[in-house]
Amino acid sequence: MSSAKPAAAAARRVPLYRLAHGRSGDKGDRSNIGLVAWHPALWELLVQQVTELAVALCFAPRQPTEVKRYLLPQLQAMNFVLDGVLDGGVNDALNLDSHGKSLAYLLLDLPVLVPGHLLPLLAGPPESDHHLAGARQP
Repeated sequence: MSSAKPAAAAARRVPLYRLAHGRSGDKGDRSNIGLVAWHPALWELLVQQVTELAVALCFAPRQPTEVKRYLLPQLQAMNFVLDGVLDGGVNDALNLDSHGKSLAYLLLDLPVLVPGHLLPLLAGPPESDHHLAGARQP
């Protein structure tokens, strides 16, 4: 009889939507994106990796003038306010999403490194992570 412990699962890089859900809105040229963890045990990981810098890098092509994060730990949620990402806002923008309603989906594709012991808490099938093979690093 062996007393060897089972090997711990290796960490995996997965898209943020496996850890949280989100919703976005707008006011003028400002967008806000709310994220809520699927499970309370994922909250600290989100706080560590979904930072103002990571979000600013994710939205770099839209050239935000400022990214501010507000933490809501009682809800295991956070809200990001991004200034200057809507091309002037609804009345000025020529882009297809002048309200910024789809910006949460862009953020939810952000790669997050998840330790092996938290992998069972993730939403969705593991096969959905195949597109991250060459993904940008947070």
